[in-house]
Amino acid sequence: MEEESAAGQGRMRRPFPYIRWTIIAVFVGAMILNYLARSVLGVAAPVILSEQGISNEQYSWVTSAFQLGVMFQPLIGYFLDGFGLRLGFTLCVAIWSLITIAHVLAQGWFSFAGLRLALGLAEGSAQPAGQKLIAEWFPARERGVAGGIYNIGASFGAVLAPPLIAWAVMTQSWRLAFVVTGGLGLVWCVAWLLWYRVPARHPRLGSDERRHIEAGQVARPTGTRKRQPIGALLRRRNLWGIALPRLLADPVWGMLSFWMPLYLARERGFDLAQIAIFAWLPFLAADLGCLFGPAVVALLQRRGVSLIDARRWAFTLGAVMMMGMAFVGLATNPYVAIALLCLGGFAHQTLSVTVITMASDLFHRDEVATVTGIAGLAANLGVLVFTLSLGRLVDQVGYVPFFIVLGVLDLIGAAILWTLVRKPA
Repeated sequence: MEEESAAGQGRMRRPFPYIRWTIIAVFVGAMILNYLARSVLGVAAPVILSEQGISNEQYSWVTSAFQLGVMFQPLIGYFLDGFGLRLGFTLCVAIWSLITIAHVLAQGWFSFAGLRLALGLAEGSAQPAGQKLIAEWFPARERGVAGGIYNIGASFGAVLAPPLIAWAVMTQSWRLAFVVTGGLGLVWCVAWLLWYRVPARHPRLGSDERRHIEAGQVARPTGTRKRQPIGALLRRRNLWGIALPRLLADPVWGMLSFWMPLYLARERGFDLAQIAIFAWLPFLAADLGCLFGPAVVALLQRRGVSLIDARRWAFTLGAVMMMGMAFVGLATNPYVAIALLCLGGFAHQTLSVTVITMASDLFHRDEVATVTGIAGLAANLGVLVFTLSLGRLVDQVGYVPFFIVLGVLDLIGAAILWTLVRKPA
């Protein structure tokens, strides 16, 4: 059931040009705040762990609690598919914003873990919401670009975290960063409620753009039908064909978001000012990867490659570039290590945006949020296993083996993508 009100539908308003792109622009704001909220803790970790007396292993439990919460994405996606994006996603953003502000009350690793669990549960709505949005508002050939644009928000949120933390610590304390981030989320909710409607009921959508959107819905049928239960979706090989590569890919993002500041501080000797200067660079590179992946797909399609195969080739190219991550721990020069981390961020978003977008290529629009949620569960399970292993073993074996593993996992993911995924009939 979509939550739209019929009030005001009969009121004639002048069409607003390119409504779909303004809606994705507003959604980018949510993605920026989503990843800013989750990244603030990682950047502030050197200060918080010292102040609170939290060990590496305890910190791994804190970050793993967040991943455990995000793993409820299938339920959140099912909720969004049934309840709709306008009120459903607004509720999720409001909840994660309030939880972000509540971090100022945390004392000790256990309270941080509880807050991160709750935060992950609410923030897990972002990717399912994004895929549902582009399935509803964009023709198939534009979905890769739209997905790349909104995923720029994810990287840009992480770009903002280091300077925000540095400013907060110099102004007051790390707690100020959580208050600012949560407050901005609540403001965003108002903008979303005012502007978002489904295409069928948006009062500012012109007839030409409506026809453009409807004519491009060629990947899957768009008629009314009974929604598939989660159990039925789990029996479809295409779901596993995109979920397993995500399980193998997302540990890189977990490393960049939660562990990179600690790595730079403890292994490379960076202070907070240096972290603020350099820790955002891999996420800037990731922003470029968000656009590079769709550009590769578009180029291959112009050369006659089918959409699904073009996405598989873009993912494979990202996996090959990801091999550079294997050398981060071996680099003797810290700035070479930063450059390799940037390559990792670029490669990750190249392949991640590609495989995430495939949910809208392979599944009906009323299944997209649920499928994205299930794939998101797999992705965050990968981060959970990786971060628990790192937290337990890093003091004994160092970071080098973990970077080597990150350099090869996506090659396995590419093989799975080529093997399991079948093109829609």
